[in-house]
Amino acid sequence: MWPAVLLATAVSAQWLNYPTPGIPRTPDGKPNLSAPAPKTRDGKPDLSGLWEPGSGGSIAPVSGAAEVDPQFRDIALNVKGGLPFQSWAAELVKTRRADENKDDPDGHCQPLGLVKMHLHPYPRKMIQIPGLLLILFERDTAYRQIFTDGRPLPSDPQPSFNGYSTGKWEGDTLVVETIGFKDGLWLDVSGTPLTGAAKVIERFRRPSFGKLEIEITIDDPKAYTKPWSIKVNQSLALNTDMLEFVCKENEKDVPHLVGK
Repeated sequence: MWPAVLLATAVSAQWLNYPTPGIPRTPDGKPNLSAPAPKTRDGKPDLSGLWEPGSGGSIAPVSGAAEVDPQFRDIALNVKGGLPFQSWAAELVKTRRADENKDDPDGHCQPLGLVKMHLHPYPRKMIQIPGLLLILFERDTAYRQIFTDGRPLPSDPQPSFNGYSTGKWEGDTLVVETIGFKDGLWLDVSGTPLTGAAKVIERFRRPSFGKLEIEITIDDPKAYTKPWSIKVNQSLALNTDMLEFVCKENEKDVPHLVGK
C-alpha cells in the first residue's frame, strides 16, 4: 500500500496551449520531437526545457495524471540481480516495507533529494546558462544548482538534501558529481536508503529534441557493497508550464499514515 499523498493526480499546468517557442516542425506542421537536440553557443547540447517522466512526450492539455516512472516506487526494478545492500540496509528496507512505508519523506512533505526527484511524476524545468544548470521542480516549488564553471566540490560540505553538484562535459554528455548528502534519504517509495557517505554520478544526454536520458550511479559504500546504476528517461512537455505546488498547503494525509 502506498501512502495516499503519493497517488494524487497531477493537475494540468498553467498557460495551457501557449505555444512553446523554437519547436522544430515536420512538413505538415506537427512538432518534430525526433529532430536533433538544440545546441548552445559553445556547441554543447542545450538541456533547457520543461521535462516530465517517460519517453513519449506530451502536448497540453494533459488529460490525466503525469506518467509515473515505475522506478519511483522501486528503484531496483531494472537492476540485474537486485541491489548490493550492506546487511543493515537490507534489513532497513524490509522494516520500512513491513510498515507500509509510512515514513516516506514524500508522504510527510519533506525534501526528497536529487535521485528521487528525477523519478517524481511532477515536471521540472531545466535552465542551462554558461557555468550553471538550474533545475526548477514543480514539487514543492524547489530548485537545484549544478555548477559547470570549473569549481571543485567542497572539501567539507554542510550536509543537505540535494548535496553539492559540479559538472563537466565529456563530448555530448554532461557528467555531474554530487556529494554532501544528509543521512537518511530515501531513493524511492520502497525506502531504498542513501547515506551521507554517498557520491552520486549523473550522466545527462539529450539524444533528440524531445528526449532526455539520465544515467545515475550510486556509490555509497556505507549502504552498498559496490556502486550500481539506473537509467531514467524524460520527455519534453510542450505548450504548458509548471504550476505552483506547496506540499503542506491544506495537507490532511499525514495523520492517516500509521503503517501497520
